[in-house]
Amino acid sequence: MAKSPLKSGRPNLEHDLRKLIPQKVGVITDPDRLAELGKDRWFAAALPEIAVAPGTTKEVSAVLSYAHKRAIPVTTRGAGYGYVGGCVPVRGGILLSMHRMNRIKEINDRDFVVVTEPAVITGLLQAEVQKKGLFYPPDPQSYKDCSIGGNIATNAGGPRCLKYGVTRPYVLGLEVVLADGMIVRMGGRTHKNKTGFDLIGMFVGSEGLLGVITEATLRLLPLPPARVTLSAGFGSMKDAAAAVQAIFKAGYLPCAMEVADNFTLQSARNAPKEVTGEVKGSFVPPGKAHLLVELDGQKASVRSEGKTLKALLAANKALEVELATSPERCERIWALRRAFSASLKATGLTKLNEDIVVPRGRLVDLVRFAEKLQKKTGFAIACFGHAGDGNIHTNIMVSKDQQTKQPKQIAQALDDLFKQVLAWGGTITGEHGIGLAKKPWWNQATSPELRNLHSLVKTALDPKGILNPGKFV
Repeated sequence: MAKSPLKSGRPNLEHDLRKLIPQKVGVITDPDRLAELGKDRWFAAALPEIAVAPGTTKEVSAVLSYAHKRAIPVTTRGAGYGYVGGCVPVRGGILLSMHRMNRIKEINDRDFVVVTEPAVITGLLQAEVQKKGLFYPPDPQSYKDCSIGGNIATNAGGPRCLKYGVTRPYVLGLEVVLADGMIVRMGGRTHKNKTGFDLIGMFVGSEGLLGVITEATLRLLPLPPARVTLSAGFGSMKDAAAAVQAIFKAGYLPCAMEVADNFTLQSARNAPKEVTGEVKGSFVPPGKAHLLVELDGQKASVRSEGKTLKALLAANKALEVELATSPERCERIWALRRAFSASLKATGLTKLNEDIVVPRGRLVDLVRFAEKLQKKTGFAIACFGHAGDGNIHTNIMVSKDQQTKQPKQIAQALDDLFKQVLAWGGTITGEHGIGLAKKPWWNQATSPELRNLHSLVKTALDPKGILNPGKFV
């Protein structure tokens, strides 16, 4: 059992917070539960002094006002499915768990909006709006577990962002509680709004450093009535990358294009059935690279385009191409893509998942660099992800023994990767955010002027620095 971290310098903290959130479930002091709330999917963890689970915006406001007056750190946690330690309470204090604020308030099929609280699971929201013939495109791979609030805080992406974009374009309005407890509403339910600064854009991707999101109004689209999915195997990543460029040159903009290298494919082939389900044997295409392409739209047009793309892929050195037109077959192909992460973990190695982004034309260069880095360091490297926009998850695979005995070599491998990505004009994170994991490279990725601008915004909105302290700003 974890030891309670309550500080003797704040003996009234639990008493005071129970006044602010009187419900029995509103204040959490159980050490084991605090330990659970003090981490995400990354390996870092820290114990908060106490956790609170507000049920309303007013309760969030009351907690922040209390903490602001006393300069107590507050770290906000959504579903805890981040990959960079973004919600780890490294300075202790109060852990603000949003899990009770989990209602979809409105789905409006005339205005094409959904109004939601932050703890609603992304996949659940997508399913509910789909029942009304509506579509919420952002689709992080953890959509069955991650929350809308966390998606907004990290500006989450996913495979469909090639065609539809990341989270930011879908946020029309926000209700945010600032560090001092002030409640601010911005934007609304119109699909165009140019009233003042783009403050919504400032809070999207802010990683809990500027305020706490308590409600979001999200833009919806008409639900595409049909989709087709293609699965192609290639002899090399170079051939797969050339096929990606051929698709673009032919004038197509798929909603998703996902690529995987040989190490990733072999892991899927070798993984136990309980890890991959039916993604076994012949279902994994032949070759050393895999390309998944998905189109959506009207039934007749996407099926016609699917046939054309199948021929195009075959003409661009695909060893085998499967065209799926039924929802069941499409999902079966996607099951392979979704199994990659679990398959890599099934190797017994620790997966250091780096969501770097390179310019589209650097895809082959990235794979070649990864191969050279693997030879240089001795660490296996697996590359898979969003080929259409250059956001390739580059996973450095290390054993427990290597983690213990070679921490400097691991850090150097990451440093080499990030330096090369930045030299190509890329970025060190495309989806997960900076958090704790990317903090050591924050200075390399940004100029002094840009860092100063971040600090000015942070100081203006959180002068005492209580919100998610210890992170990159």
